[in-house]
Amino acid sequence: MSAGSVSADSFARESRAVLDGITASARDDVRRAAGLIADCVRADGVVQAFGTGHSQALVLEIAGRAGGLVPTNRLSIADLVLYGGERPEVLADPLLERESGVAARIYALVEPRPEDLFVIVSNSGVNNVVVEMALHAKERGHRVLAVTSLAHTRAVPASHPSGRKLADVADVVLDNAAPRGDALLELPGGGAVCALSTLTGVMLVQMAVAESAALLLAAGVRPPVYVSANVPGGFEGNLVLEERYAGRIRRTAS
Repeated sequence: MSAGSVSADSFARESRAVLDGITASARDDVRRAAGLIADCVRADGVVQAFGTGHSQALVLEIAGRAGGLVPTNRLSIADLVLYGGERPEVLADPLLERESGVAARIYALVEPRPEDLFVIVSNSGVNNVVVEMALHAKERGHRVLAVTSLAHTRAVPASHPSGRKLADVADVVLDNAAPRGDALLELPGGGAVCALSTLTGVMLVQMAVAESAALLLAAGVRPPVYVSANVPGGFEGNLVLEERYAGRIRRTAS
């Protein structure tokens, strides 16, 4: 859109246009993503969701929320401190995401099984730790679902030593259709405002969850989903569902 068209109405209009576009164009990829999720659940696996920075917003959308699947984990760099015994000061390092071996350490802390699915979120798809996580998971037999911006990842060089990007490694890619740099509305004189990737990423993820639920129901499997803990019986019912995955999802005791 032209520079200078910046307002609440313009963001609503332009973002709705993108959402309408991906709900039509991404249907086949959503079905493929749903197949990975449904296969994981049927195999008694856990969806391991990982991202850094603002991609953590979408990881939160996947793991441990009302209406979402119970067998899910939220992985983050902070796990090195929360579960790995590292000093909190390590998280202050702005280059930690580029350090070799970080993904392997995060992976080891959750002790995944081969049937677990890795959902890796990165708008750029070139961050070293997300590419390393995807490669590490694939080498250990996991399927990998990526949520990324193909426009951004194609416009920037790879930073991982392998020369690969997240989209190169994943079994299925959900393209969030965000522009290079993520911000949607161009500003006069250069730059842009209003990030898009979370909005479109949520749409894609929830479409995939809905489609996976349909696949499970068609196979005679009731999807294990959370009920809001803020409705009567919700908290207690969730505890019953979580018992099946005790010690494998971080909301349960080992």
